[in-house]
Amino acid sequence: MINPISAPEAPTASEYIVHHLGHFSTKHQSSIIDMSILNMDTVFWSIFTGILGCGFLYYAARRATSGVPGRFQSAIEMLVEMVEEQSKNMIHGNRTFIAPLALTIFVWVALMNALDFLPVDLFARFFHYVGMDAVIGHHRVVPTADLNGTFGLALGVFVLMIYYNLKIKGLGGFLHELFAAPFGIWLLPFNLLLNIIEFLAKTVSLAMRLFGNMFAGELIFLLIALLGAYMTAFGIVGQIVAGSIWAIFHILIVFLQAFIFMMLTLVYIGQAHEGH
Repeated sequence: MINPISAPEAPTASEYIVHHLGHFSTKHQSSIIDMSILNMDTVFWSIFTGILGCGFLYYAARRATSGVPGRFQSAIEMLVEMVEEQSKNMIHGNRTFIAPLALTIFVWVALMNALDFLPVDLFARFFHYVGMDAVIGHHRVVPTADLNGTFGLALGVFVLMIYYNLKIKGLGGFLHELFAAPFGIWLLPFNLLLNIIEFLAKTVSLAMRLFGNMFAGELIFLLIALLGAYMTAFGIVGQIVAGSIWAIFHILIVFLQAFIFMMLTLVYIGQAHEGH
């Protein structure tokens, strides 16, 4: 049973939450939004889940057979068909790169989100037992609960939007659309401002949506963990019941947010294939 604040000289509930919301960073983080630092735990777990996702898809491809598929292959085929169908509906053109990109995004974001199911005190206790808590101090596992992490993903999508706008329309066509759409060339300043705001809004909303949902989910897990600090029948039973219910509900959030991130990426790339 998790008992985060029942020991002597243990932190208060607020100190416990603030501690778990800190990062193992290159310097002290003074706020949730701090783009000037490098959160090494976010980088590590992003790379780890990326490698894990690529290994998972590689293993699935190696295991695929032309005969009657097993349950694992059937599940992977359903996932691939779902992504292919969505990319077909959004992108009218060559999808040789886009469909695998969408599949990679879904698997990667889903794996990063799923790290939220690990016990909130798991790594804090591990680092304490091996004597590294003084060195590492803070450690957060979920990269998508870090705004720096989600903005990194969103900036990657922004680069893809610009790339496909240039690839499909050419430099001249893209610049013409940037300055002339949607009100015509005579309202060039307004068109440029509106298009810049549109690109920025897509990027920011993509990052904030994923971050907000995963940060809130992580915070609720921390609040549920605090119930175990009160060693009463109500606290223990409440932690088990509330933790189980929220974990089941959070499964939907984990995969839904991965699906939404993938779909919005396809929508934004699809818009790059079309003109105003």
